[in-house]
Amino acid sequence: MKPILIHTHFHKRKTGVTRSIENVLPFFEDEFKTYVYGSNIDGNRIDTSKLKSLLFSNVKTVVHCHRNNEILKMLLYRFFGAKFTLIATRHAETKPSGLTLFLLKKVDKVITLIKSMGENLGIVNTVIGHGVRIHKFVPKKNASLKKIQQENIILNAGRVRKAKGQIVLLEAAKVLKKYNNWALAIVGQIDKPDFLQELQEIIKRHQIENQVYFVNETKDIISYYQAAKIVVAPSFSEGFSLVTAEAMSCECNVIATKNVGVHSALITHHKNGYLFEAGNSIELEKLLEQSITKKIPHLGKEARAEILENWSAKKEAESLKKAYIF
Repeated sequence: MKPILIHTHFHKRKTGVTRSIENVLPFFEDEFKTYVYGSNIDGNRIDTSKLKSLLFSNVKTVVHCHRNNEILKMLLYRFFGAKFTLIATRHAETKPSGLTLFLLKKVDKVITLIKSMGENLGIVNTVIGHGVRIHKFVPKKNASLKKIQQENIILNAGRVRKAKGQIVLLEAAKVLKKYNNWALAIVGQIDKPDFLQELQEIIKRHQIENQVYFVNETKDIISYYQAAKIVVAPSFSEGFSLVTAEAMSCECNVIATKNVGVHSALITHHKNGYLFEAGNSIELEKLLEQSITKKIPHLGKEARAEILENWSAKKEAESLKKAYIF
């Protein structure tokens, strides 16, 4: 009988973590009987009764957790005698809390996403970056979005909050006033109404109200990548930055903050994308204008080539399989 692999997902909504799990699940099916336990995730879902029957069986089982509450529940089953291998991925770049560190020390193997995260964690870990479903995140010629009037689109995708750098992006986006056929789409969940108001005030000050669109978090994010000419990732902090990798896979011209998350590992400046210092809206504005006016080349094909070679979901899954074996 195949060994069992269970990925847990205790969260009220789909996030980048959700996508990262869904991306790799299909690549385990040849070697594992694969399940997901929790909510708001696609896959072969099981209920608590089925979970218990697997954990307390004699079949070799690996459970891969992604959040503290998931680890806690699995450790409770272990306390009552369940025998399984427990893996945990640390998705945040910030310094872990005492509770998080305590829990991570209880698991069999810790996975981190980028080198700096691994170095800063303070406990033994294995670095395995996320991968992209390269056959799904593909370029599409002449793609457009019905809700956006302008032909040319700059995209920012992900949570809308200060750490993600949308203030910096909108300060740089004043350049749009000179180019009426360009728009900025900000796609993602807005954390706080006050922050949205702050962003709208910047938009009004720069007189680009008709060129900036806020779009709710969507499952159809691929169509936005395909329609975008430029994708900007202006964040100050990232656990990884799957958005950047997905945008590159869709042949977008990506402009991202250097030394944030995996940006500087994915992007070689002026070779397959562009990097700027976090918080530097003047530098970002210059890159946007140069890209709009084609004074710097569109590096979408080079960006996708990087993803195909080094950042596919299949490659991530192969590395995870090695981590699951003791």
